[in-house]
Amino acid sequence: MKTTGDFISDCIRADLQSGRFTRVHTRFPPEPNGWLHIGHCKASFIDFSMAEQFGGKCNLRFDDTNPEKEDYSYVEAIKQDLRWMGYDWEDREYYASDYYEYLYDLAVKIIQKGNAYVDDLSEREISEYRGTAGADKGASITPPGRNSPWRDRSVAENLDLFGRMRAGEFPDGSRTLRAKIDMAHPNLVMRDPVMYRIRRENHYRAGNRWRIYPMYDFQHPLSDAKEGITHSLCSLEYEIHRPLYEWFIREAEVFPSRQIEFARLNMTRTVLSKRWLLRLVQEGHVSGWDDPRMPTIAGLRRRGYTPEAIRSFISQIGIAKNDSTVDIAFLEYCLRQDLNKRALRVMAVLRPLKLIIENWEDGAVEILEAVNNPEDAAAGTRELPFSRELWIEAEDFAETPPPKYYRLYPGNAARLRYGYIITCTGFDRDPHTGRIVAARGVYDPATKGGNAPANMKVRSTIHWVSAAHAVPLEARLYEYLFAVDRPMEAPDGKDFIANLNPHSLEILSGAWGEPSLANAALEQPYQFERLGYFVRDRDGALAFNKTVGLRDTWAKIAGKQPEG
Repeated sequence: MKTTGDFISDCIRADLQSGRFTRVHTRFPPEPNGWLHIGHCKASFIDFSMAEQFGGKCNLRFDDTNPEKEDYSYVEAIKQDLRWMGYDWEDREYYASDYYEYLYDLAVKIIQKGNAYVDDLSEREISEYRGTAGADKGASITPPGRNSPWRDRSVAENLDLFGRMRAGEFPDGSRTLRAKIDMAHPNLVMRDPVMYRIRRENHYRAGNRWRIYPMYDFQHPLSDAKEGITHSLCSLEYEIHRPLYEWFIREAEVFPSRQIEFARLNMTRTVLSKRWLLRLVQEGHVSGWDDPRMPTIAGLRRRGYTPEAIRSFISQIGIAKNDSTVDIAFLEYCLRQDLNKRALRVMAVLRPLKLIIENWEDGAVEILEAVNNPEDAAAGTRELPFSRELWIEAEDFAETPPPKYYRLYPGNAARLRYGYIITCTGFDRDPHTGRIVAARGVYDPATKGGNAPANMKVRSTIHWVSAAHAVPLEARLYEYLFAVDRPMEAPDGKDFIANLNPHSLEILSGAWGEPSLANAALEQPYQFERLGYFVRDRDGALAFNKTVGLRDTWAKIAGKQPEG
């Protein structure tokens, strides 16, 4: 099976060999009406990597022709995300809104050729006449659509009305400019599509200079042409729009950019639509666009994802030119592969229980040496203080152990990571509540480093921090935002909100970490030994977000590629 990259590469290579183009110039064209998500990562990866592969260029162009929803804040967020992903567009930053005069002139040109007209039908009436009301775009429909009563206006009248639309003489929605193509065309997109609509909206860049705004299907191919884009790489839903893309280029007589479609990214346990993500933000289901549960680039970054892991995932998903859904577990697999190489190992206790070492001198402290990353010798070592009272995980002690429980319980021994072997001697209860508040044990001085004597069988190693030296921290444990693989498939007529996971965030405010975490850097990945990968959050005195657990759920990883 060819991957998306192989398919696009073959098309571009064929164009170069045939002489259709002598260079490669792509573009990444986000609309600044939301933050980028991991689906955009695939598009940006393809756009930038194809240009790089063929020694070409890639523009960043903001397709900002919808004044109701666009804003500078989204522009800045998008640029910040792309830079973090490692992309560089140098001086090739463009805005479709800068092309308004150019686009208007091309619309006039198409009118003069007799191939566009001003229509007085309402939006609802246009849909009814076209036959698109309740229909599936791209489907063959019988009977064909009906011509608008104003379809045969003269060129002179259309030019006059279009000029007056620009001047603001008519109310919003009262008139549109439509391409004159074929109201019986089997592809509904080609049934006299709207080119311009009247909107009295203040544009975030153009201000109030314009009262008409171009539609996406009109501006996009002509913006590509203006920039000399050779290959307009689009997601698969634009395949049925390709004939219209080519029609506008042909009728405007501009540079013949070529559109090539690729399968968009769909992933389990998430939604990848700015409309749905915006709803999650607006309704307060998440804290914002950069909530670590969100699939936005900012959310993934805050959760502890790395650009290298995301690019590795995108390059390996191997989706052919058909839409499919990728298991989110494969993204997590790619993340673990990357974090394992770069994460510093530390010890932290999230649900603490006191461990008292009875034969350790009170007040005595020993400094132990711990490895920062066994995968990277250059990462060096760090010092760990060891004392009489330690914090361990509450689940690492049991008064009455269940079957196959090998950690601490009265009479059993366990290794303390980097320290000694300890044998549990008992525990303390709160006299009022009866709750166990501390475990007790004795250490063997001959077992420093965890080496067990020949006559002792120790089957578990637990982590710990010195109670006298530990730093208090908050741990934020994130799980999937949605409880089901396909969130949009909600039962009983409900919408996707019904599939939200009520346990997607657990905050532990009483956690403890080893002293080195007091100076943890933002975006430095850490492996909390036995617990998972974490990253320090920018929000909170010493708060850590759980990036992903240590256990890999991706089935049959060895040699496995996600299926398209």
